Amino acid sequence: MYKLILVDDEADVREGVLSEIEWEAHGFQVSDVAENGREALEMIEKSVPDVIVTDIRMPFMDGLQLSEQIRREYPSTKIIILTGFDEFEYARKAIHLNIEEFVLKPFSAGDLLQALQKVKGRLDAEMAERENVDTLQEHYRRSIPVLRELFLVSLMTRRLTAAEIREKTEHYGMPLEGSYYTVSIMQLDNSARERDTGDSNRNRFDFELQNFAVRNIAEEIVSRQGAAGYIFQHNETVVWLGISAETDDLDQVQKYTAHILEEIRHNVDKYINRSITIGTGTITSKLSDVKYSYADAMAALDYRILLGNNRVIAIEDVERRSTAPIRFDELQEQALLRCLKVGTTDEMVTIVESLFAPLMIAESTVSFRDAQIFLLQIVTTMLKALQEPNRDNGERQLSDSNWLKEMTQFNSLQEAKAWIISTCTGVMTRIAADRQTAYHSLVEQAKSYTKANYADSEISIAKVCSHLHISAGYFSSIFKRETKMTYVNYLLQIRFETAKELLLTTDLKTFEIAEKVGYADPNYFSFSFKKQVGMSPKDFRNRTRGETP
Repeated sequence: MYKLILVDDEADVREGVLSEIEWEAHGFQVSDVAENGREALEMIEKSVPDVIVTDIRMPFMDGLQLSEQIRREYPSTKIIILTGFDEFEYARKAIHLNIEEFVLKPFSAGDLLQALQKVKGRLDAEMAERENVDTLQEHYRRSIPVLRELFLVSLMTRRLTAAEIREKTEHYGMPLEGSYYTVSIMQLDNSARERDTGDSNRNRFDFELQNFAVRNIAEEIVSRQGAAGYIFQHNETVVWLGISAETDDLDQVQKYTAHILEEIRHNVDKYINRSITIGTGTITSKLSDVKYSYADAMAALDYRILLGNNRVIAIEDVERRSTAPIRFDELQEQALLRCLKVGTTDEMVTIVESLFAPLMIAESTVSFRDAQIFLLQIVTTMLKALQEPNRDNGERQLSDSNWLKEMTQFNSLQEAKAWIISTCTGVMTRIAADRQTAYHSLVEQAKSYTKANYADSEISIAKVCSHLHISAGYFSSIFKRETKMTYVNYLLQIRFETAKELLLTTDLKTFEIAEKVGYADPNYFSFSFKKQVGMSPKDFRNRTRGETP
């Protein structure tokens, strides 16, 4: 159903058009009816219709002036012009406005309906084009290889949820089931130094060609060895996500991985005469944790500074770890941060419980230092939530600074968890109060600006938002939430309340009052006043004062 606004200054034309056409049966809903272009613009701002049917000759703002405004601000809205034969040449001058249809007066319901059906056909075609499933599917099919690589990169750089991983692997046709996963990163040695010498473009091309060759060699060897996984390029390296599905022996997985990587290293040296260093991360049983294996593989690569290039470096060989590190990754941080800002207390408690669950299970093996680092990461996230403007007075700074002292005095993880929940509750209350204060302040600033400038005939939401340095969409939603009315209605309220007061307390002429309340056209002021108040300015003054007209 397409929304439509009918604009015509003749009441009999409006009523006839409305009654003679079965609008909904033909796919249209008449959302508003206006008597002139100025009134129509106020309605368009509220409802943004798909179609405007407008007369060409109207007071205050004619159909072409209205069409110019619509084309500037709402270019996708379709326009049908109603015009008399003697006005047709004038209307044709507006060809640059891309008017969809012209309907000559006098017209029948069938004439208008014929124009409406043509416009509806164009709207349907545009919608069909946007929703063309075949085109989208073909584009999607061609994009699959790129999307697969982007997904693999996201596995390395972000901690995706199990649901996200399952959805992506199903969409992209990538079986990733396995018992264990390992990430290995292959990097050409001295590549940066060599690319910075001589012909930089040539060196860059050579590097990319050689990096591609490394990928091909790795793919060929992994395939020949019958190993599972995916090989892709990322940040000037070649990455192998190894998948082990047939064994629970971690030592065997490590040895098998190292054997394949040594063969890759040897063949790169043999066939392209370049050396590579390979870093291998920890083995993990969760696909959602391969990000950590990737980070460990990058850390292993850093040890070539000490151990030298042209070798395979496993993180377990250079960093001995008695227990698995406690993880607080960016996905958990983002979830907690979002909840502190816009979530509920129940959601926050659930998140904190999930954060502490692994620690509670392994409490006896968690070191005091690791537990403190974990708590510090959570406290840091809480502080981030409070780092927005207007949340930094002295009293709060003092309160926040005590957190670091408090978190060193817990006797158990259970006690620490209870403190985190209590403190997060306080943070959420503080943020909600600050946000409400900010909303109220924003609306009060808008009201003050409007009261000081309502006499400006050019005042608009755009002008107010420019003054406040905020977006129109954000401002409109906040203003309506706080005042229970739209900004346009508030501006009209201010103008007409002021106009009423001037009519009752002064002897100013109507055109003088119109100017003082922001109407450049006194006739349009009288028209709008009568529509809002129910009587003309003159009648309002006489009736209220008890004077005889």
